[in-house]
Amino acid sequence: MSVETQKETLGFQTEVKQMLHLMIHSMYSNKEIFLRELISNASDATDKLRFEALAKPELLEGGAELKIRVSFDKKANTLTLEDNGIGMSREEAIAHLGTIAKSGTSDFLKNLSGDQKKDSHLIGQFGVGFYSAFIVADKVDVFSRRAGLTAAEGVHWSSQGEGDFEVATIEKAERGSRIVLHLKKGEDEFADGWRLRNIIKKYSDHIALPIELPKEHQGEEADKPAEPEWETVNRASALWTRPRNEIKDEEYQEFYKHVAHDFDNPLTWSHNKVEGKLEYTSLLYVPGRAPFDLYQRDASKGLKLYVQRVFIMDQADEFLPLYLRFIKGVIDSNDLSLNISREILQKDPVIDSMKSALTKRVLDMLEKQAKNDPEQYQAFWKNFGQVLKEGPAEDFANKEKIAGLLRFASTSSEAGDQSVALADYIARMKEGQDKIYYLSGESYAQVKNSPHLEVFRKKGIEVLLLTDRIDEWLMSYLTEFDGKHFVDVARGDLDLGKLDSEEDKQAQEEVAKAKEGLVERLKTALGEQVAEVRVSHRLTDSPAILAIGEQDLGLQMRQILEASGQKVPESKPIFEFNPNHPLIEKLDAEPDEERFADLSHILFDQAALAAGDSLKDPAAYVQRLNKLLVELSA
Repeated sequence: MSVETQKETLGFQTEVKQMLHLMIHSMYSNKEIFLRELISNASDATDKLRFEALAKPELLEGGAELKIRVSFDKKANTLTLEDNGIGMSREEAIAHLGTIAKSGTSDFLKNLSGDQKKDSHLIGQFGVGFYSAFIVADKVDVFSRRAGLTAAEGVHWSSQGEGDFEVATIEKAERGSRIVLHLKKGEDEFADGWRLRNIIKKYSDHIALPIELPKEHQGEEADKPAEPEWETVNRASALWTRPRNEIKDEEYQEFYKHVAHDFDNPLTWSHNKVEGKLEYTSLLYVPGRAPFDLYQRDASKGLKLYVQRVFIMDQADEFLPLYLRFIKGVIDSNDLSLNISREILQKDPVIDSMKSALTKRVLDMLEKQAKNDPEQYQAFWKNFGQVLKEGPAEDFANKEKIAGLLRFASTSSEAGDQSVALADYIARMKEGQDKIYYLSGESYAQVKNSPHLEVFRKKGIEVLLLTDRIDEWLMSYLTEFDGKHFVDVARGDLDLGKLDSEEDKQAQEEVAKAKEGLVERLKTALGEQVAEVRVSHRLTDSPAILAIGEQDLGLQMRQILEASGQKVPESKPIFEFNPNHPLIEKLDAEPDEERFADLSHILFDQAALAAGDSLKDPAAYVQRLNKLLVELSA
C-alpha cells in the first residue's frame, strides 16, 4: 500500500455518534441491508460521474465502463465494495463520512425511544446509508479519489465506529471508492459468495449498472484468487425501462428503497410510459410514512431525473407541485437535452406539460387507492393529509380532484376520526340541504361540544369538524365541491334554507321582534366589545354564542397570524342569545342596569371561552363571577 501523509484524527459529529450507537444495537434483526445501502451509494456515485462527465468528458479518464465490484477474503474475514464512480476528495470524505447533513436530524433523534425494535424502524425511516456498514463490521476503511484529481490526491478514511475517525492522503491510481469492511466475529456469512449473490439479487437486482462478483468454479476453493474472473450477478438494466408485466412487486419495492433511501415498503406506485408528442417514462411512489423533514422548507424533495437513461439530477422538484412533495420516484425523458440545468428546467415549456400530466397521474393514483383500499388510504391520510390540504390554494386546475381526496372528522364519525370524504357527506345530506356545513377550531373536543352545533344536532344535520391548523386557510380557497357551497356554521347569520320550514322562519321573525328591547339593552351594556347583538337561531341549550362576521378572520387564522408576528386586522364578534334559555329570561327581567351589565359581560365571556378564545380581561370576569356568587349565597 502507498505511503500515507497528512494523517489526522477527527471526531464524529454528535448526531453521527448517536446514529452509530443506535444502528449497531438496533438493526441486528435485518443486518443484510447494509449491502443494499453501500451498493445504492456506489450506484449514486456512478450516476454523479455520468452527469459531470457530460460537461467534462475528461473525468472519465479513459474508462467509461462503469461498474460496482463486490469481493471477499475468507481468511482475513473482510468484504470489499469498489466502484469507479465520482469518488471523494479529502475534504468531501471528512464532510460526507463525518457528519449527517440532513434536515430533520434533531427531530429524528428526539423521537428515539430507547426501544430497540421501535428505533430500528425510525432509523430506517431516517435512512441508514454508509453507517450501516458498522452493523456487521468493527472497522471500516474507505480508499477514494475524486475524478479529475491527481493520483497523489487520494484519501484513506478509517474508523472503528466509535468516537472518531482517521483521515490521510494516499496515492490512488484509479478514480472512485473502495470500501473494506473488517467483519465482526460471527459475521463471516458475509464473506461467502453464495450468500452475497443472494443478497444482491434480492435487494439490488434493479441497479442499472453491472454488480460483479468473483466467479467461483466448481470444486475450487471459494477463497479470493489472485486474478479473479468477474461475473455480473444483477440484471444491470434500469428497472423503469422494463415492461410492467415483467416486474414483480418485490422488485418495485426494492427499487423504491433505493431511490427514496427508505427502509419501509411504499404504500403504492404508478409506472407509466408516455408516447406521442412527449416521450417519457415515470415511476412514482407514495411512501409508507412521512419523513421527519416533511414540513421543513429546505428539505430535499423532487424526483430523480434521467434523460435517455443518463442520470441528470437528484431532487428535481420542477415536475410536481409543492403539495405533492412527498412523492418519490424517477422520470426518464427523451425530450430534454442531456446538458439540461435547473435554470433551463424552470423555463422549459416541456416541463410544464410533464408537470401537469404527472400531477394528474399522482392524483389518479391516490383516487384509485382511496376507492380500492380505504384502510390503506387512511394510513396515507394520517401521514400526508395536511400537506395535501395545501393543494386547493396552489393548484386551481385540480381543485375539485384534490377536494375529493380530502378527509375530515364530522359529527357522524368516531371520535376525531378523519375519514369522511366530501362525496360521502353529500350522499348523506338531508332532503332539502344544498350546502356543506363545517366548523373549525383548535381541538376536536372543543368543536364537538360547541354551542354552534346545537340546531344541527336537533335537526340531524351532519357538520364537518375541522381541527388542523391549516383548515381555516384551506376553506378560504375551497369554496364549493360538486356544486355545493361550504358554510361555516360560526360565521354570519345562519340560514338553513329549505331545512327550516315556513313556520320556523315565521316564529324566528316574531321572536326577534319581541326581543328588540333586550337587544338594545345588551348593545348598550356590551358597547364596543361587539359588532352586533341579535336573537340566535342556532341555539337550543346554551344561553349565548359569539358568531364571526362574514368578512372577518376566524379564530384559527387570527392565532396563526399572531404566532407569526403579523398584524391581525381589528374585528369584533356578533353576540347571539337564546331567547328561550332561563338565564336570558332572567336577564330580560333584571331591572338593575348595573347588575344587568355584569350578567351580560359574564355571558359574553362564557361565549368567548366556549368558542375557544381567550378572555381579554380575565380578572374582570372573575370579579364579576365572584360578585354574582356572593349575591346568590347571601
